[in-house]
Amino acid sequence: MKVKGVPYRTIWVNDDGWSVGIIDQTKLPHAFETTTLKTWEEAAHAIKAMIVRGAPLIGATGAYGLALAMRADPSDAMLEKAYHVINETRPTAINLKWALDRVRNALHNRPAAERAAIAYRIAAEICDDDVATCSAIGDHGLKLIEDAYEKTGRKRTVNVLTHCNAGWLACVDWGTAIAPIYKAHDKGIPVHVWVDETRPRNQGASLTAWELNSHGVPHTVIVDNAGGHLMQHGQVDLCIVGTDRTTREGDVCNKIGTYLKALAAHDNNVPFYVALPHSTIDWTIRDGVKEIPIEERAQEEITVMSGRTASGEVVPVTITPEGSRAANYGFDVTPARLVTGLVTERGVCAASEAGLTKLYPEFAR
Repeated sequence: MKVKGVPYRTIWVNDDGWSVGIIDQTKLPHAFETTTLKTWEEAAHAIKAMIVRGAPLIGATGAYGLALAMRADPSDAMLEKAYHVINETRPTAINLKWALDRVRNALHNRPAAERAAIAYRIAAEICDDDVATCSAIGDHGLKLIEDAYEKTGRKRTVNVLTHCNAGWLACVDWGTAIAPIYKAHDKGIPVHVWVDETRPRNQGASLTAWELNSHGVPHTVIVDNAGGHLMQHGQVDLCIVGTDRTTREGDVCNKIGTYLKALAAHDNNVPFYVALPHSTIDWTIRDGVKEIPIEERAQEEITVMSGRTASGEVVPVTITPEGSRAANYGFDVTPARLVTGLVTERGVCAASEAGLTKLYPEFAR
């Protein structure tokens, strides 16, 4: 995607051929800044501190983290150390482990002198695959927006509600849930997006709104609790969200608050779709509520907010009384029964084992 006319991916290898460039997403929306990762420890910190975030991008960053580790020390001991430290930075999204496994497996029994080059090649392949995958998700999701437009008689704007950020900032390019919206907008379909602010980190208000604004897509930021009201009054045609881990039976784990949107959508007969790449499916588990680990983050993400003052200074502000504690669960699980369909790079399917294995027969057993 483009920022002020300049095309960007969210992660890249710099001109020196080895250091890794990323967008510092903690500075958005008030400033667009890039930074450089030169060590695997810096890659691990970028993931943990959410300088990069979004399940596919976390995976890509983890893969380049192992490449940086192999450049510094291509030993088995270093490979295992970097693998485990990076893997523990964010426990919920399965893409991280998927990408780390792909790199580590490629390095198994390979000569030390070849390991860095192999790791960089696999990391680049992961990034290119993500771009192609997200573009395909956009193509399949576009049909859902086109269908919604036809239901209006092609007479009014299609209103889409999304939660958290599942755009190109969460991936290498295009995004998952936002990719169909970009495709629809670029095709000339009138589309408007209700953007949940997505507390506590405000990834909707800060990132999704910034993306859509940069691309010229009409949108409105709403507080997290407004979605049900809009659905009751017929102002939402469909919901599309992303996911950090999806079970083989179709349960989806996404940013905290997604479950409540799915309940509201179900109660108001609003289609609720989840967009995901193949790397987000965890074929080893079935019950998302019981088996997916839910990340608990620092309470300061709830008690402290950053904002820009009238003078232009960006400052942190404490919003809770001194002494009040906060519980900060990062994700929740939406049961498959509340999901209208899963939008993948291979097509749209029912949120079920039968639906997923029809698209991915190689995982039927």
